[in-house]
Amino acid sequence: MMTILFDLDGTLIDSTDAIIESFGVAYETFGRAIPEDEQIKKLIGHPLDLMFMMLGIDALEANAYVNAYKGHYRLISRKKTTLLPLALEAIKLASRMAILGIVTTKTAQYSEELLEHLGVMHHFDVLIGRESVTHPKPHPEPILKALQALNADPSQTWMIGDTPMDLICAKEAGVQGIGVLCGYSNKYELQKHTSFVVHDALDAVKIIERSL
Repeated sequence: MMTILFDLDGTLIDSTDAIIESFGVAYETFGRAIPEDEQIKKLIGHPLDLMFMMLGIDALEANAYVNAYKGHYRLISRKKTTLLPLALEAIKLASRMAILGIVTTKTAQYSEELLEHLGVMHHFDVLIGRESVTHPKPHPEPILKALQALNADPSQTWMIGDTPMDLICAKEAGVQGIGVLCGYSNKYELQKHTSFVVHDALDAVKIIERSL
């Protein structure tokens, strides 16, 4: 049986406004100047603690910022998150020909709550989030853990994501990766790691359908 794994932010959902706002609250909590929106957007897909460190927060303080972020994000995430255009169509088409999973650096609990709120969680048989693994993407552990949970064949598995981290993770785990341009990376960055780069998740699923 075919398996299709999806990233979340920038692949199936748009929670940019919630992410940016929650970063702002975290910086304000500790009296620090808030980074520019574009600086934050470039890092979406990395684990939160790493994002804060890449934005200049000391490693010893990063967890406190993450906690401030999560406290606010939990309050606003449902209101400020939507499915990306054609994501629902992508999920429905994929579910007709494959077992589906989510592999994300978001917290699994929040991710599941969001997908329930958006009415699509029932399509997915596994959800691997940040707390599910020791080593997040681009390390292969998240995909390997999903494969194990689904008893899936890597040679019959695809990973769809919008960042190089998704595609590196796929390659290292021995599965096919497809890059999508509806998220936070550009074509040049994605083409370094896969020969499949398309506009959105529906286009990606159609590539998989044609490969059957």
